[in-house]
Amino acid sequence: MKHRVYEILKKHIDHPVVLEKPKDKSFGHYATPIAFSLAKVFRKSPIKIAEELVERLKEEEMFERVDALKGYVNIKLSRDFLNEYATWALKNEDEFARGDIAESILLEFVSANPTGPLHIGHARGAVWGDVLARIGKHLGYKIEREYYVNDAGNQIYLLGLSVYLSARESVLKLEVEWPQEYYRGEYIADLAAKAVEALGPEKFVDESFIPEISEWAKERMLELINENLHEVGIFFDHYVSEKSLYDRWDEVLTRLADAGAVYEKDGKWWLKSTEHGDEKDRVVVREDGRPTYLAGDIVYHYLKFERGYDRYINIWGADHHGYIARVKAAIAFFGHDPQKLEIILSQMVSLLKDKEPYKMSKRAGNFILMSDIVEEIGADALRFIFLTKKSDTHLEFDVEDLKKEDNSNPVYYINYAHARVFSLFEKAGRGRESVYDVSLDGLSEEAYDLLFTALLLPEVLEDAFKNRQLQKVTEYLKHLAGMYHKFYYDNRVVGTPNEEALLKLSAMVALSLRVGLKMLGIEAAQRM
Repeated sequence: MKHRVYEILKKHIDHPVVLEKPKDKSFGHYATPIAFSLAKVFRKSPIKIAEELVERLKEEEMFERVDALKGYVNIKLSRDFLNEYATWALKNEDEFARGDIAESILLEFVSANPTGPLHIGHARGAVWGDVLARIGKHLGYKIEREYYVNDAGNQIYLLGLSVYLSARESVLKLEVEWPQEYYRGEYIADLAAKAVEALGPEKFVDESFIPEISEWAKERMLELINENLHEVGIFFDHYVSEKSLYDRWDEVLTRLADAGAVYEKDGKWWLKSTEHGDEKDRVVVREDGRPTYLAGDIVYHYLKFERGYDRYINIWGADHHGYIARVKAAIAFFGHDPQKLEIILSQMVSLLKDKEPYKMSKRAGNFILMSDIVEEIGADALRFIFLTKKSDTHLEFDVEDLKKEDNSNPVYYINYAHARVFSLFEKAGRGRESVYDVSLDGLSEEAYDLLFTALLLPEVLEDAFKNRQLQKVTEYLKHLAGMYHKFYYDNRVVGTPNEEALLKLSAMVALSLRVGLKMLGIEAAQRM
């Protein structure tokens, strides 16, 4: 709707137009302050310009009312237009709220170390990235999802060492001396038992086999991580191994040297990241010649940009904030535009159970498993709650609240509104298609307010995606469900003179709830 209004305004105004929603809905559906911008151009009062513009816009059939108020132009859409738009949406559910933006985006998210099961902190970025991709694809973006597997460095060796020692102690009943640093938790003991069975006890006689055990354990962990993700409907198009990237490091280091981006000092090689906004230069090669963790990130992003997407989005944990400037510096040295890379940070999550801190998982050692929370509240509730706040703000919730079947549980509340519509059609003995062409003449102003809100979903999705504020979708769905619940209580539908029109209105509300939930990876309930 907003785009249609914008197009009409552009016919009358050769100037950038801003559309807003009036806080007082009695003013109309949209408002524009364009007269204030044009006042400087035409050297006229904004009030006078607004009044002149209103006279021209009154001829547009799409508008029921156009008013000038203190320099603002307020617009109310016609009931005929809203009815026709609803008819089209109901007949074209698969096309409703879709866009045609043909921009390609490589989206990298989760990228949890394959050294243990996914914990609840990983889950937030996983859900957020998945929903960003879902909404983006619906809007027409060509989005591919990528998992960057951090399988290089000491952490993988440490995983293998932990499995090796656990197998010797718990399976082979040998005396072992545990180092200060190792991976804990029942999952290590489970891995150890499976490793002895799969690899044979002879692989646990001395430490020379730890690299082989590490590789085997890493693959099992990746399988478990994918199982955890698939449980909540998250899948990837590509996996990239960090370990494999170091084969290209010499080539990439040469590129950096040719660009004057690195220098040698104290036996190390440093990236001149301060030239592109970093607080200090960063080591990329240690004294012993081994590339650092940053080197892997640099190779990864070098190869990313070689793949030729229009834009790149990474979703990182908030603890990676310091890496943004140094990675963007490397991109700039390669001759690419670092602004094409967007980093979205995902803050940690605090969980409560009956208002007390949620207990850590024995299986995981010292963190809360994503799979435990999914088992307790379900994938839908997990998805929804992680989308109720901006990704870069702290999130706290009580799992017991998400088990309730009442208005305090937003997933239940929204699904109940959707299911109510289906129950109305059953009670009326009608199929939804039977009311798609019905006129909505005669309905109240309250009904048209509800219809307008239901038709706002395309704008909500576009705004949420472009501004990376996915919480706007959850807020919209709660608001629309709340409006419908109130309307349902205040208005009898079945058996009234306006039954068909009210059923059509209800069907439109259900469509927006259904499509909106689908964008969140949730299937709307038809019965409750």
